[in-house]
Amino acid sequence: MVQQITKGIKISVISRFEGTLINKQKECYTFSYTITIENQSKNTVQLLTRYWKIKDALKHTEIVKGEGVIGVKPVLSPGEKHTYSSGCLLTSPIGSMEGYYTFINLDAKTRFRVRIPSFKLHAAFALN
Repeated sequence: MVQQITKGIKISVISRFEGTLINKQKECYTFSYTITIENQSKNTVQLLTRYWKIKDALKHTEIVKGEGVIGVKPVLSPGEKHTYSSGCLLTSPIGSMEGYYTFINLDAKTRFRVRIPSFKLHAAFALN
């Protein structure tokens, strides 16, 4: 598990290799990740957007941007958590992800970024 706290928002990430599949006649490696967002600040916040940089061992980088996470823009009061799971495909059995969320402090009406710590994606067989 990797963790990072930015401006009172704690991000915890667990990733897992799920297997391989054929996509567009290419072998792909599937990974899942579970993220817990915990509001350790004294303000109510809302997650607005996400930005991901996904890299594989073959030097391929994919940028993913969008609203919310898994179709929601969670509002977190102080002490609340939001957990979700998602996944990605890589063209190699090793890679990494990192990025940030854009939040709004609903009390002060200010936007801020929360760093998503870099985390590894790897199939166990690729590390031997």
